[in-house]
Amino acid sequence: MTAAEISRIAGVTRATVSNWRRRHDDFPEPSGGTESSPLYDLGTVRDWLAVRGHASAASPAEELRAMLRLHGRSSSDAGDDPTELLLLVLAAARHSADEIRAIAGLSDADLASHAERDRASVSDAVPDSARELVRFSTQEAPVLRALYTCVREEGGQAALAVLAEWELEDSAASGAYRTPEPLTDLLAGLVPRSPARVLDPACGSGSLLAAAARRGTDELYGQELLPVQARRSAVSLALTSPTADVTIRSADSLRADAFPDLLADAVLCNPPYGIRDWGHDELAYDPRWAYGVPARAESELAWVQHALAHLTPGGYAVMLLPPATAGRASGRRVRAELVRSGALRAVVALPVGAAMPLHVGLQIWVLQRPEPGGTERKSVLFVDAAETSGDSGGSTAGSHGRTRGGSRSAALDWTGIRRRVTGAWQAFAGSPDTFEDEPGLARAVGIVDLLDEVVDLTPARLVRASRAEADPAVLSAEVATTRGALVRATESLLRAAGYEEWGTAGATARQWRTATASDLARGGALTLLRTVPEAARRRGSGEGQGGPGSDVEGRPVLTGSDIASGSGPTGDSTKPGGGDSTPVIAAGDVLVRGIAGGSGPMVRVAGAEEDGALLGTQVHLFRPDPARLDPWFLAGFLGADDNIAGASTGSTALNVSPGRLRVPLLPLEEQRRYGKAFRRVHELRQEAERATRLAEETARLLAGGLTGGQLLPSGETAAPDSPKDTPAD
Repeated sequence: MTAAEISRIAGVTRATVSNWRRRHDDFPEPSGGTESSPLYDLGTVRDWLAVRGHASAASPAEELRAMLRLHGRSSSDAGDDPTELLLLVLAAARHSADEIRAIAGLSDADLASHAERDRASVSDAVPDSARELVRFSTQEAPVLRALYTCVREEGGQAALAVLAEWELEDSAASGAYRTPEPLTDLLAGLVPRSPARVLDPACGSGSLLAAAARRGTDELYGQELLPVQARRSAVSLALTSPTADVTIRSADSLRADAFPDLLADAVLCNPPYGIRDWGHDELAYDPRWAYGVPARAESELAWVQHALAHLTPGGYAVMLLPPATAGRASGRRVRAELVRSGALRAVVALPVGAAMPLHVGLQIWVLQRPEPGGTERKSVLFVDAAETSGDSGGSTAGSHGRTRGGSRSAALDWTGIRRRVTGAWQAFAGSPDTFEDEPGLARAVGIVDLLDEVVDLTPARLVRASRAEADPAVLSAEVATTRGALVRATESLLRAAGYEEWGTAGATARQWRTATASDLARGGALTLLRTVPEAARRRGSGEGQGGPGSDVEGRPVLTGSDIASGSGPTGDSTKPGGGDSTPVIAAGDVLVRGIAGGSGPMVRVAGAEEDGALLGTQVHLFRPDPARLDPWFLAGFLGADDNIAGASTGSTALNVSPGRLRVPLLPLEEQRRYGKAFRRVHELRQEAERATRLAEETARLLAGGLTGGQLLPSGETAAPDSPKDTPAD
């Protein structure tokens, strides 16, 4: 195991592990690795930690990761396919919590036998998996026991993430990155109505198909080049959408299409970018290239045509593409045919940081397969959401784009982005010929105007050209309204910044005894709740707040994205994952995002807006006993950066283990003093974010008005009939 894994098991920072290595002569010697990246024997490290009282800090996911490193199955050995463990996650999720506890307590031999039967019971759920009985050895019992425990404590998705990470090793090398959920929901939401059949030809871990399932699609098809990702996708979708008909295949979609005869109602896809070796030479005469043979440098346009070839006439494809696809010279002919035929309906520019790669402002292309004899398309919609900052009085901004090192983050108001993009698209799709442009945001451009010598489809270039058409009086009124809101927000920020009810601790920082959330839950000081996956609920796991007959239909769902963005509950209880046993949020509950990373708050204290909402699947609920714990005190310490880091596991996605979060043991009166201070800090953060957002919006409107001609600098008067030209000298 690595030093980073030791820190997670011990519940300390990596700096603490480095100090241990320097200060303690008895710290275990490395058993492998290199001088700069040593590896340690798990058993020896555990013995050393046990003497110092750190042995119990490992989360179930970290325990599984450590067991894989120590006893992991090698995919190169005969019969040792990581698929079998992925299948076992699905089987484990179909047991109740009590059943899993009993299974994990079996002897090594009995556990191996039980795992073999469990794996066989779900063999049809994953493509290309062996149908014969797979044997597990007693030497693998520690891995099996850790896997069952991880599923029971943290859910099947957490176990899947660990297994995929173990197999992929390095997401940067494999190119395997998960599309953020707010973005997948946006892409899926651009398909009109709820398509019955959806295909993702580059499905990765299945996040786009999961978004389609959340909108009611019950027939899901996916293809993925990496076998472990294809199998992870199949298991993940079986966990989250157990009633859907899921078919996942592993192969190169462009070279070896697994669904040559499939015509879907919609295609959702985030294809790989910048691939030179995509099959240009051997696929030169492929019938999919109805809009022209893609150039060697245009793999993205090959994916676009692959998607169109798999649509029923009138079906939609929504794709996430790099900005170069819109303007690169080598793709001009194909772009021209897509525009001329009416297949391209819209191009949307997203802010930098919306998804990997984080330094690139990606684009959404909305395409529709032309129908024979259908309506002639006369224009294409362009939306520039790259600088969307939300409403002037809206909620706090959140982020879902961040490098692993945390050196770069992009604060994105997904609520505002989704509203503006979907609003413009729905208005255009409903009536393209009467669509009214929104200066600086959206513009419908005639096909004839697009078919020039470059066919540049970059939204920023085309949308900004419409600013000169804005009414000066309307823009001036908008500037005045926004400036007024900025002044009021600045005054509120000054009042919040004036809070000074704290003192210096002294020469050294204050120290206190702490307890984990699990310890507090066992002592009755708080209750830990989470939304249980549908498959487990159907088997009577007994977790949750409701019960048969509970009135949950129509209630909103609070998601992790809502906490990060500061918005109210935006989830839909009618989507898969809701149910009568889903916990119902009450005022005073403390809500913690299940996935760490990005900017925006990790924690929220439920108020009137959240009261009665349902708990989302990636949110942990802490319900404190008000006679023993102050909710704002609890939220302040639970959301501390060091606390979240110490309770998080994973590499590409950091899963927060709620039971590992630590809370100081302080008298209630003292907790309330801390709670009051944390509430003031929360108010300061809210006011600062609102003022920043309004300042950016005001500056954008002023700059656009000056460059568009609607606003004039102070001292200059308008002369519309005889404009003055200033001599160059």
